[in-house]
Amino acid sequence: MTTDSATLDRWALAEAACRVDDLLADLPAPPARTPAQRDAASSALDRIRAARTEYVAAHAEEIHDELTEGRTLHLRVDELVRAAARAFPGLVPTDEQMAAECSRPQAEKDGREIDQGIFLRGILRAPKAGQHLLDAMLRPTSRALQLLPEFGESAVVRMEAVRRERRDGVAQLTLCRDDCLNAEDAQQVDDMETAVDLTLLDPSVRVGLLRGGEMSHPRYRGRRVFCAGVNLKKLSSGGIPLVDFLLRRELGYIHKIVRGVVTDACWHSKLTDKPWVAAVDSFAIGGGAQLLLVFDHVLAASDAYFSLPAAKEGIVPGASNFRLSRFTGPRVARQVILGGRQIRADEPDARLIVDEVVPPEQMDAAIEGALARLDGDAVLANRRMLNLAEESPEEFRRYLAEFALQQALRVYGADVIGKVGRFAAGSA
Repeated sequence: MTTDSATLDRWALAEAACRVDDLLADLPAPPARTPAQRDAASSALDRIRAARTEYVAAHAEEIHDELTEGRTLHLRVDELVRAAARAFPGLVPTDEQMAAECSRPQAEKDGREIDQGIFLRGILRAPKAGQHLLDAMLRPTSRALQLLPEFGESAVVRMEAVRRERRDGVAQLTLCRDDCLNAEDAQQVDDMETAVDLTLLDPSVRVGLLRGGEMSHPRYRGRRVFCAGVNLKKLSSGGIPLVDFLLRRELGYIHKIVRGVVTDACWHSKLTDKPWVAAVDSFAIGGGAQLLLVFDHVLAASDAYFSLPAAKEGIVPGASNFRLSRFTGPRVARQVILGGRQIRADEPDARLIVDEVVPPEQMDAAIEGALARLDGDAVLANRRMLNLAEESPEEFRRYLAEFALQQALRVYGADVIGKVGRFAAGSA
């Protein structure tokens, strides 16, 4: 950021942001504000957010180059927003501001994550900066690298949300939040990315498998369940963050299932990838259904069902808007995403997203057959070419850029806050 105009813009933005922060600090929490106070806060936030949007759009590549020292540092999405807060005052919330926000229920926040969404949309829209961020998110996490030697010896890693074990060249990932039907939160995302990294980094693993474990939840006690989607109680309480859950999930472990993990292991590819099988028992709701769109082979028990209740919940279902039409065509995709349609495993349209539907008692045998079919010498090269043809990195980057902001806006929508609040109260 060396030009005079850029420098002037930078400090003018910082001063304007400081004035808005002072205004918000003098107001009560959002639910306690008078109509006049709400209007004043809304107008001030609209003005500063318009200025941030314009600034990042004009300077995204320069900002990113400064933060990453000319793209020599591989900052993950959380590291990038923290670095931006330090280097560019007023551009994104500070650590202190985010800590204060995280301590409040969703309804009492000022929506500072929207400003993170503005920043990340600008970065992801910029071709060089955006691709560098995607590449940084494909690198193995430090947690996985620390666990890798232990896993190599024991073949088992037990985490809070995921159990990961290796058997005969297969990495079996079991979702094990038995009390909440494998509902997703930030811990689950962290555990899943660790498990996916370990699977991809382990040279003795040839195929990955994801399945839900047996539940202790009263309604499904003793039954396997795949995933109930985002934990709405935690969303209501303010515990589903934009960066560490909603964006890390898409840019981290789900993208790694598609592309692989960066290892720079050989001259012909910097990515190490493997084929993946998903097995659905009972249901795959929301984020669970989203996952099925990136697996190479999907099995489902005949009594299972799938849904993406995005319109009902009021949020964007991850990258499903980007991927689902490729499987089902646009009409079914709109019925599922906009209309909340459930698809039962035993109806014809289920075969658009599921490869095999079998009686529940035959799931284990069907899984073994699917794993064997994907354990072939030519599978890796062909899945890599299929993924490139079906989902170009450039199109994915552009989609995630807009998702970063649209999802941030949605989780602070009055309708979402009202719905998840009622859900949390009803399930308490």
